[in-house]
Formats: sequence, structure tokens, C-alpha cells
Amino acid sequence: MDRVGVVGCGLMGSGIAEVCAKAGAEVVVVERDADALDAGRARVERSLSRAVSSGKLAEADADAARALITYAGSLDALSDRQLVVEAVMEDEDTKTDVFSQLDRIVLDDDAILATNTSSIPIIKLAMATKRPEQVIGLHFFNPVPVLKLVEVISSLLTSAETTARARAFATDRLGKEVIASPDRAGFVVNALLIPYLLSAIRMLESGFASAEDIDTGMVRGCSHPMGPLALTDLIGLDTTLAVAESLYEEFKESHLAPPPLLSRMTQAGLLGRKTGQGFYSYKP
Repeated sequence: MDRVGVVGCGLMGSGIAEVCAKAGAEVVVVERDADALDAGRARVERSLSRAVSSGKLAEADADAARALITYAGSLDALSDRQLVVEAVMEDEDTKTDVFSQLDRIVLDDDAILATNTSSIPIIKLAMATKRPEQVIGLHFFNPVPVLKLVEVISSLLTSAETTARARAFATDRLGKEVIASPDRAGFVVNALLIPYLLSAIRMLESGFASAEDIDTGMVRGCSHPMGPLALTDLIGLDTTLAVAESLYEEFKESHLAPPPLLSRMTQAGLLGRKTGQGFYSYKP
């Protein structure tokens, strides 16, 4: 699969585009919002420049990756793609609409339509198409150029061939490490991670401990690289809320219900690093 499409140019989409281009694939990134497209292009440029300055990437390889990425404002630019990875906001209706359009636009009969969803069941997106056997989950982790893991999630209708091709692309082409997950909300990583993050938010909300003490306790006491509240800020409070809601909808277990503090902060636009304020301040 040498022709790759990415829908969405946010933190995840831009990272996916970058790693695919560095692996030699010709990438088309689609973002309908012009400002978001410009921001995504700048994000890719900063990431490549950092990799060069740190000695992890040769300047010639960075230039080659830049030359392989095309930025577009319409899904129609993806008509000839062999693999399309959807990486739009974590909203089921939005993602379903994207898959319905991709099913019409992508002309290659063998093309794989993948989603980077953190929690939405793959089958719900697959049924928006007429080729559910070619729909699969490819869940990358932020920051995509750094973290090696990819979850591969096959629905009940995903073909064995699609799964094998997707795994081979992630491992052989992108150099990622793959784990397989059943098509259940949250998959493997978020089914374990989100309840932990929600517990930390509840602890803060109850006044049991400060944000700093909660995070220091997990970093210094459990050797975690980052505390749960700082990690929530990195993921984004809106994304954390969306995944928690998806998990609660599927399993109806009380520990998966989003705490009121998470809901209120999201409603207030305090989403973490991306807005400059979450559980911590990131404003200059």
C-alpha cells in the first residue's frame, strides 16, 4: 500500500501522515477547515525539524517525507488511495459520516478503510459502508512519531485478508509493534487506562489530594512516566470524556461513568495542552 490517505490533520492525523511519509508512502491529508489544515501542516513541519535537530532523522529524509505529503480540503482527493485512515474528532456521528463518504469516493476495490478511533466499536463504522469486510481499526498513540504501539481491531465482519494486510503495513512498513484487540469499546489500552484516569479525577474532585500530589504519587511511587492528570491533559479532556462515555454506554459499569468535574471542564473548553489549560496551565 503505497498510496495512503489520512482524514483529519489534528494531533493524531498529522502524526499518522508523518510516519507514513517517512516510511515512503505517498500521503494525502484531508482537513476541511483551512485553519486546521494549516495548523496540521505546521505541526508536521515542527515534528520533522525536531527529528532532524535531535539527530534522529537526516535532513534529506525529512525533505523526502515533506515531498510525499499533499494537503487537501476535500475527501474527493482520496479517490485513488489504497489505505485511508480516519482520524477526525472522537464522535460517532462524525466518523460514521466520513466512512459513508469514503465508501462512495474511494474507488480501489481492495482499499482498506481504517479508523483511529479510541473506543467506538468498529462494526458501527463498518456498517456505514458497503464493504464492511475492508474496514478495520488502526489505533495509533500520541505522539504517533514516538510511540511504537498500534492496536489492530477487527470487527465481526473484517476479513482475514484485511487484518493481515493492515498488520503487515503497521509492522513491516511503519515499524510499529502491533497488539490485537476484540471489537469492544475501549479496546485493550483504553479499557485499562480510562478507569485509572477517571479514578484520579474523582480523587481530585473529592478534595482527597491535590493534582500535584496525585501525579507525583504515581510518577515517584509507581514509576509511571507521567501522572494521570497530566496524561489526561496530554490526551485531551474532551477525548477522555468521549472514550469514557463510549465505555459506559457499552458496559454500564459505574466506575466508567465520567466524573462531573471532567464534564464541566470539557464544557468550559478547558481541554488540556491543546487549549493551554486543563488540570495544569500550559500558557506561556
